[in-house]
Amino acid sequence: MLSQRLLARTLGVDAKSVRVENVDLVDDFVEIQLRPRIQHRWQCPHCHLRRPGYDPGRERRWRALDFGRTKVFVIARIPRVACPEHGVVVAAVPWARHGARHTLAFEQLAAWCAVEMSATAAGKLLRCTWRTVGQIIARVVADLDDGELLEGVTRIGIDEISYRRRYRFLLVVVDHDRRRLIHAVNGANASSLDGFFDLLGEEGTAAITHVSADGAPWIKQVVKRRCPQATLCADTFHVVKWGGDALDQVRRDTWNEVREIRRHGHQGARGEGKVLNDSRWSLWKKPEDLNDAERARLDYIAVTHPRLHRAWALKEGLRVAVTGSGPSAVAALDRWVAWAQRSRIAPFVRLAKRIRENRSAIIATIETGLNNALVESFNTKIRLITRRAFGFHNVNALIALARLALSGQRPKLPT
Repeated sequence: MLSQRLLARTLGVDAKSVRVENVDLVDDFVEIQLRPRIQHRWQCPHCHLRRPGYDPGRERRWRALDFGRTKVFVIARIPRVACPEHGVVVAAVPWARHGARHTLAFEQLAAWCAVEMSATAAGKLLRCTWRTVGQIIARVVADLDDGELLEGVTRIGIDEISYRRRYRFLLVVVDHDRRRLIHAVNGANASSLDGFFDLLGEEGTAAITHVSADGAPWIKQVVKRRCPQATLCADTFHVVKWGGDALDQVRRDTWNEVREIRRHGHQGARGEGKVLNDSRWSLWKKPEDLNDAERARLDYIAVTHPRLHRAWALKEGLRVAVTGSGPSAVAALDRWVAWAQRSRIAPFVRLAKRIRENRSAIIATIETGLNNALVESFNTKIRLITRRAFGFHNVNALIALARLALSGQRPKLPT
């Protein structure tokens, strides 16, 4: 009896639920023959109720945790049962999930390895293929409680992330308060965001008070339609990026003008193109981060290309306004919009119109301090997971791995 309890504990199975019938060394493998105890036999794997037997079944094998350097397999003859609700199915066993060919302890170890290391390293350690690791991850995630993730959510962040070339995107939703990933799905569009709110339900959607996003129009439209009571916050990083994009457009326009002058044989414009190309990073940086050479380059641009220098000042003015706080930041934003409208610099005139359209969301961010910084940090972690899991051909395996690593439900080592 002691040996039975010892073997059951080594396999990660409760000795009260199984009976060890035989242990044998076959070739280089250890085979352990198990039999579920009477109270655990003839159970439907879906409803977990005892059902009448359909046939005696056949002998099945499951991979278990290794004994040192020796592979271990569990062998048992499992019947099929006739469930009135789920039909004829293979009876449940206490040491493995339905449809799996690995024990629960092995799958728990595989899930932990997949989160902590690359799929290749996990496959070498466990002596199985990375495709098997991906299937195990999908089964482990299917057993997690989705309701726990979505319960009590009030402030969320929404963003999209590219996981493969040719415009393949994931929709990512993060809980700001508990700082964890609560939803990830293939396809970043209005229908996938609608699917998240459907999952959340009417009560959960009504409880949402703040939503941070990057200013994408389709996110704004869905949020206003599905939870109009929520305050939409525009991410300040993306607002500053809008200013950087407008500045870069002015720089390119200036470079094209210089190139046109050089094409007509003006010798003085020969070196101007290189100066404008080299000034790209000087124009993008914060003034306090500039070195002496970059400051000298900006001073040169102020003298030779005043329009480009005014565009740089507009970009910096927008950054200072949206990263501030309190009523003074709101007043600074309104002054910046008036300044950009009068600037007669087309990219910034268009940007001023865009800022006016998103003014309420930007002001909400200034007042609450809620932005998409947390979501962007999760996106960085998902990119790292994508790089580690490059062998997964199915995006669902990537989503499952991100869910395991970032949802606050990381697997633990089997004990």
